[in-house]
Amino acid sequence: MGNNLFLLFLGAFLVNNIILMRFLGLCPFFGVSNKIDTAIGMGMAVIFVMTIASVITWIIFEYILIPLNLVYLRTAAFILVIASLVQFIELFMKKSVPGLYSALGIYLPLITTNCAILGVAFLNIDYHHTIIQTIVYSIGVSFGFTLALVLMAGLRERIEIAPVPEAFKGLPIAFVTASLMALAFLGFAGLLGLSI
Repeated sequence: MGNNLFLLFLGAFLVNNIILMRFLGLCPFFGVSNKIDTAIGMGMAVIFVMTIASVITWIIFEYILIPLNLVYLRTAAFILVIASLVQFIELFMKKSVPGLYSALGIYLPLITTNCAILGVAFLNIDYHHTIIQTIVYSIGVSFGFTLALVLMAGLRERIEIAPVPEAFKGLPIAFVTASLMALAFLGFAGLLGLSI
């Protein structure tokens, strides 16, 4: 069991990276990855929201929606849970860390519509994870999200001072960089012997 949980975590963290392999959550990936500080702040917020939202949505699905035969309401219920958690995070950051709150700007409330968080809630249900597997998978995915975000921020800080052709400055070189990162992460599938 412990070995399976470790492989589940590693697969979610590296092999099936939510951004670089599944291409979910690209809006904050490209929007907040200009500086490492904001990338780390966004990553921490996503770790908290994704883990808590996945657990709560799993509980709601298993103990409310299935017994009451309301499975068709899962999208609405999941979005309400995620939106509530993001509001809590936003209020907390505005009060406790105003510098990071203003640096994240519009991307903090956009966690509500971050398809990676909603996607992980759905994946946990679709993969028939237990509550422990849901927690491990969600933590793995959110740490993978943070890793990709911080790596991209570090690369974009370096690219800012690099002699990039005028046509590639800004988002074009960011997309090229992201595609090369995705190829690098694809190599983990063979290394770990896990399928994508």
